[in-house]
Amino acid sequence: MGGDAWWQTGPYQHDLAAAFRQAQEQELAKDNHGFEGRTIEGLWQDADWKEYILTGGTATVLDLVHIVDSAYTEWGPFMRPLTVGEVRAWAPSGRPTHAEWVDALETERQPYPGRACGNCTVLYRDGRPAEMGYWGVTAD
Repeated sequence: MGGDAWWQTGPYQHDLAAAFRQAQEQELAKDNHGFEGRTIEGLWQDADWKEYILTGGTATVLDLVHIVDSAYTEWGPFMRPLTVGEVRAWAPSGRPTHAEWVDALETERQPYPGRACGNCTVLYRDGRPAEMGYWGVTAD
């Protein structure tokens, strides 16, 4: 298999790690993928969960263990925020809207990361932070 690309949005928080964890919790509440009664932290301590993610995954924010610094370039499964320069490459204002983000993904001006990796950025509405954009590729 070659890994499946995915994208989704989540709530904005000034603390990007907290926003990412909130998006994960919301996603887990929608679908626990057969791992009932587990927390995000508990899932990542479970060998069966890790195998599930690395051999197929959920194609959501659940596929990534935690958020890392934007300068981090090692292999995942991590969520990495874009740098200001990476955002400005497809959103010159540095404050991308949802529509600009979707367009950048669809036209490949913003590429998807490698397998088992994800990226994120703040999305703006009327010049203010409104939501988070997450995108990645499954590990399989």
